[in-house]
Amino acid sequence: MSSADQLIIFDTTLRDGEQSPGASMNMEEKLRIARSLEKMRVDVIEAGFPVASPGDFESVKAVAEVVRESVVCGLARALPGDIEIAGEALKPAARGRIHTFIATSPIHMEKKLRMSPDQVVEQAVKAVKWARDYTDDVEFSPEDAGRSDVDFLCRILEAVVDAGATTLNIPDTVGYNLPHQFGALIENLIARIPNSDKAIFSVHCHNDLGLAVGNSLSAVLNGARQVECTINGLGERAGNASLEEVVMAVRTRQDLFRCDTRLDTTQIVPCSKLVSSVTGFPVQPNKAVVGSNAFAHESGIHQDGVLKQRETYEIMRAEDVGWGANRMVLGKHSGRNAFKTRLQDLGFEFETQEELNETFVRFKELADKKHEIYDEDLQALVTDTSQCCADECFRLVALRVCSETGESPEAEVTMIVDGDERTAQASGAGPVDAVFCAIESLVGSQAKLDLYSVNSITEGTDAQGEVTVRLEKRGKMTNGQGADTDIVIASAKAYIHALNRVEEPEQRAHPQL
Repeated sequence: MSSADQLIIFDTTLRDGEQSPGASMNMEEKLRIARSLEKMRVDVIEAGFPVASPGDFESVKAVAEVVRESVVCGLARALPGDIEIAGEALKPAARGRIHTFIATSPIHMEKKLRMSPDQVVEQAVKAVKWARDYTDDVEFSPEDAGRSDVDFLCRILEAVVDAGATTLNIPDTVGYNLPHQFGALIENLIARIPNSDKAIFSVHCHNDLGLAVGNSLSAVLNGARQVECTINGLGERAGNASLEEVVMAVRTRQDLFRCDTRLDTTQIVPCSKLVSSVTGFPVQPNKAVVGSNAFAHESGIHQDGVLKQRETYEIMRAEDVGWGANRMVLGKHSGRNAFKTRLQDLGFEFETQEELNETFVRFKELADKKHEIYDEDLQALVTDTSQCCADECFRLVALRVCSETGESPEAEVTMIVDGDERTAQASGAGPVDAVFCAIESLVGSQAKLDLYSVNSITEGTDAQGEVTVRLEKRGKMTNGQGADTDIVIASAKAYIHALNRVEEPEQRAHPQL
């Protein structure tokens, strides 16, 4: 595939996707997702914003150390300190990219930056030159390009290419543009900028009006050759362009698109499930490509048509995006090697033999509760184990619940709280409410419960329930997940996981592109 024919997929799940309220990931979770993205053959992985916090720096560095096939990218404002830290974080990368940005819309320059257009151009050029000291692969973004003056965009983009930028990313930062408008902008920029042939044009679209994918595809039709996107459309506010939708639209409509991606699309569904499991953001059933109903047919007319000829109602094959390809079933008679091999296939690696042993013990315990263990169960199991192995202020020891008709449910919870074992009892409107009240009486967090969600991981009455809890405290929002065949125990795990995360210190600056 020539450079003109290849559409570069730039995944920003680990950076922009993590900016979804409550979607913060620890280093281990980021590494698991990075490995999954690399297995999918994603071209560029934006691993984070290194200057945001020491944790972000270490996460970007860790991803740069383990990812060998994909380009690893770090985001930096057009500031020397940001770029220096990004360069340091990316040193271990086989191929590293610095992505620097500065706002270019009138409202951003005047109200946020308090800089003149001339100052913004000067700063952008300096930033690209600073970044070139660390890598030849430099991407520049004019933040809020969708509301910027086109003449000014041409001026600043020409200047940064002369300074050494190799990718020009045009962000629709607030999801304001319509597809015909955004496509025309890309076509206009490519035609008017004298040195446009020296850089790859990229787009980064937000979904505030539900148009992120439409805008991205319109840009590709008009000459863009990189799309910035996220798994499941995760991201700030209404999210980003969905990787799976962009990739499969281009792959399916080759009659219109003069390019294609190099992705292994059979890894899309496994990666989607991993991101959903790690972040606690469930995928809606009718979500395109990766939703559980995406290839389901209930209408008798549709069923009849598909049985006679699949293409009557399906424009893609379910197997091509990973449905049905990862249904290896394990059970209580499965050995350690089969267990380890399947987890490696799913992108999970164990740092020590002790971690493998502990997870295998949990697998056997689960196999005693349910007859068949599917990939979704394994993903939830590893997530649950990693939560228990982390440094925690709070840990569940035991739980007892009494619930009967006409009586208020009561719960007794025993926990480790800052190293001490404590027990409390409480009643509530239901068994889960009673458990949460008992936990609160032990920890006194005063956190507000913003979300409580339950999803079945697999089919059947013996399926594990996966619970997501979102807590808010002093403006900080965190998600917690828990899985168990007993939904009350899963709820307690999720609440305690969220409590541990909401108590973590966090000093982060989140950029917006």
